[in-house]
Amino acid sequence: MVDYLIVGLGLAGIAFCEKLDEHGKTFIVINDDSQTSSNIAGGLYNPVILKRFNLAWKADEQMVLAQNFYKSLEDKLGVSLDHKVPVLRIFASVEEQNLWFEAADKEKLQPYLSTKLLINDNPCLKAPFGFGEVLHTGRVDTQKLVKAYSGYLSKKKLLYAETFNFEELKTGTNGLSYRDISAKRIVFATGFGLKKNSYFNYLPLNGTKGELLTIKAPLLKEERVIKSSVFIIPIGNDQYRIGATYKWKDKNNEPTSEARLELLTKLETFLNCEYKIVNHVAGIRPTVADRRPLVGKHPVLDHIYVLNGFGSRGVMISPYASNQLYEYIERGVPIDPEMDISRFKKAYLKV
Repeated sequence: MVDYLIVGLGLAGIAFCEKLDEHGKTFIVINDDSQTSSNIAGGLYNPVILKRFNLAWKADEQMVLAQNFYKSLEDKLGVSLDHKVPVLRIFASVEEQNLWFEAADKEKLQPYLSTKLLINDNPCLKAPFGFGEVLHTGRVDTQKLVKAYSGYLSKKKLLYAETFNFEELKTGTNGLSYRDISAKRIVFATGFGLKKNSYFNYLPLNGTKGELLTIKAPLLKEERVIKSSVFIIPIGNDQYRIGATYKWKDKNNEPTSEARLELLTKLETFLNCEYKIVNHVAGIRPTVADRRPLVGKHPVLDHIYVLNGFGSRGVMISPYASNQLYEYIERGVPIDPEMDISRFKKAYLKV
């Protein structure tokens, strides 16, 4: 008998595992690598929505938890994950400069928006109106994290690398069983795979396909993240992640020529040097209709929980949401109503 069975080992699953480990709870993880969004993510943590110059949902609380979380993972796994890097927003006009400085005067945004106008000194970038700098930002190497954490669990014989079979899950009054595993509770942290979950497929998880390119640009010599119509994210060795796209109808993990063209067209509006494409990846972000996570207990079954719906901000949200779920299960602390799945109880009753 273990305390928890966890299905899925992306950012959500890892964050919940860490919360259990912190409190001495026993668990087993089942994961089949079918969901790729955590592996291919750009990995940025940035408290500001740069399209509108406003603070992301719960950004203050999430930033504190996230930075402590990734530091503890680095120490535990012995790998470098959290790369502190500034994010620069290219201004398209004087009007955008003015909007930035107006936003920087707002109390909640003051800690995150620099009031210094940065002049472009990189000949490979087109930025005649300069940049605004977002403070306290960085990039988490999510691919390295998932690989390192999977290895850590495998060594401890806590990871079953297989596809979860719902027909083999048996629930009872005191817990549940799955094949030879007995557990008090099960938490599904499967990203877009939730659509195939008979317990939670009533939830409005839409899924948004995102595609990223990796380019090699030896002349660019840029160590900061640059944001215009797309991001340029430095990842070392003259390589940069370019992204991302947002497509709502396509629901597979295959890269497309249309997204490649879209990314390159946008990139070339502000990049002014030669480059070579070295990789192109795609994944489905677990996005929700109301843009809030899906966290909580099944409406009827007491031992079954969900941790999902982090969209494109999984790096920031996963420690926060995992903490909320743990506190709810173990101490009865109410989940933030904006992300508690009880907000969709009417949808369940209609099924």
